[in-house]
Amino acid sequence: MKKFNFDKLREECGIFGISNYEDAAPLVALGLHALQHRGQEGCGIVSYDGKNYHSEKRQGLVGDHFTKTDIIKRLPGDFAIGHNRYSTTGETSLRNIQPFFADLHGGGISISHNGNLTNALSLRNSLVKDGAIFRTTSDTETIVQLIAKSKRNKMVEKIIDALFQIQGGYSLIIMTNKKLIGIRDPFGIRPLVIGKLNDSYIFASETCALDIVGAKFIREVDNGEIVVIENKNLKSLKPFPKQKPRPCVFEYIYFTRPDSLINNKSAYEYRKNLGIELAKESDISADVVVPVPDSGVPSAIGYSQYTKKKFELGLIRNHYVGRTFIEPAQNIRSLGVKLKLSSTSSVIKNKKIILIDDSLVRGTTCNKIVKMLYLAGAKEVHVRISCPEIIFPDFYGVDMPTKEELLANGKNNDEMCKHIGAKTLKFLSLNGLYKALGYEKRNNAYPQFSDHYFTGDYPIKPSDQLGEGKVTQLSLLSSKSNN
Repeated sequence: MKKFNFDKLREECGIFGISNYEDAAPLVALGLHALQHRGQEGCGIVSYDGKNYHSEKRQGLVGDHFTKTDIIKRLPGDFAIGHNRYSTTGETSLRNIQPFFADLHGGGISISHNGNLTNALSLRNSLVKDGAIFRTTSDTETIVQLIAKSKRNKMVEKIIDALFQIQGGYSLIIMTNKKLIGIRDPFGIRPLVIGKLNDSYIFASETCALDIVGAKFIREVDNGEIVVIENKNLKSLKPFPKQKPRPCVFEYIYFTRPDSLINNKSAYEYRKNLGIELAKESDISADVVVPVPDSGVPSAIGYSQYTKKKFELGLIRNHYVGRTFIEPAQNIRSLGVKLKLSSTSSVIKNKKIILIDDSLVRGTTCNKIVKMLYLAGAKEVHVRISCPEIIFPDFYGVDMPTKEELLANGKNNDEMCKHIGAKTLKFLSLNGLYKALGYEKRNNAYPQFSDHYFTGDYPIKPSDQLGEGKVTQLSLLSSKSNN
C-alpha cells in the first residue's frame, strides 16, 4: 500500500487540450506548466498531425522536459492533449503517465484523466475475465478498455457507453482523429473549463492555464456534460440523468491556483473570505497574524484585515526543496519541516501569534511549525484553520490518509490542540465555510458541495469495499494487488 507520508491533501492531476491550432504541443506544454501545482510526478503530451499520433512522456516536471526543442519537435500536429500526474491510483512509473493512447477499431484515441473511479477494481476484474490485457496499473486504462469493448458504432457513442459504466469523480479530455472531447462527471466533482484562442477551443483543469496561453475563458463544462469539438464547432451533449452539481469544496479551499476562476470569482477571493469568517467565529487577543505559506496566506490576509491585527510573514518557505532532495539520506530527512520553512524570529519573538492554515490533516507538520515558533521566541501560538475538521477520507481523486489516520477522526478539539502543541485551536464551522463561499443555509440544508471530508455525505457511495475499511483507493490498483 502506498504510504501517506505528508501532511497536506495532495492535488489530483492537471489536464489540458487544444484543437485546430498550428503546432499545438508547445501551447499544451505552457498549459501544463500553469497546472504544475496539480501534479509533479510525471507529465506527458500526445499530438495528432492528421495522419499519426505522437507521444512523449517523462517523469518529473514539465519545465525539465517540454521546454526542450528536440522533444517538442517530436510532437507535430494541430491537435494535442497533455497531463500532469499525481498518482492517485497505481504506482509511480513511466507506464502510468498519461495521456494514454490506444489504436481502436474506428481509429486511434488518446485520453487524459483527472480524478478517480470508485469502481475501478471491479470493472478491471470483469474486463480481465473477458480477456482484456492491461498495460498499466492506472484506473484510467479501465475507461480506454470500456470504450474499446463497446459495440456501439460511432466513437462518441462508444465513449458514452463507457461513461455509463464508471463511477467516481472525473474530468476527461479525449482526442480522436476528428474530435477533441471534454467530459465532466455527473456531479461535477472534478473541474474542467472551456477556453478559446482565435478559432481554437481549449479544455483545461483551471482558468490559469488559459491565461498563460492568452486564451479567453468561455465557461465551465457543466456537470454531466460532454463537449465535442469538431471542425471548429462546439456541440454539447448531456446524456446522464440530471443531477445537482456538487463540485469538490477543496478546489475552493486549497487545490485551485489562487488566480484561477471558480464560478466567476478567483480562488484567492474565496480564501480571503474564509479567513474573514474564521475571524468572526474565533478571534482572540494576539499581536500578529502569521500564515503557513503558501496556502494559508489568503485566509490570513482576510483574518488580518477583518480584525485589524498586524499581518506578518513569520514563516518563510523555501520553494526549491523537492522530494528528490530530501529522500536519499535519513539525516537530511530528519530535518523535516526546517528544510521547507524557516521562522522570522524578529517578528515572532515575544509575540502572541495567530497561526493560520487552510487545513489540518494528520497534525504532524503543524506540531513542528508550532514548536518552531516557540523556539523562535513566541509567547503564545493560537492555531486557526480556515476549514472544518477533516473527518472522512476522499475517493474521487484526492490523495489522503485512511479514516483512522485523520487527526480529527479520533480526537476532540482539546486533544488535537494538545497534539499540535498550541495554546488554542479553532476550526472554521461548516456554516462559516458556506457563508465564505457565498451560500446560506436554506430549509436546514446547504446547496451543496462535495463536502464529504467534513460531513461524510458522499455524492457517490464508495464501492470496491472502500467505505469503512482501512483500504484506500490508492492501493487498489497497485502492482501487488494485480498479481
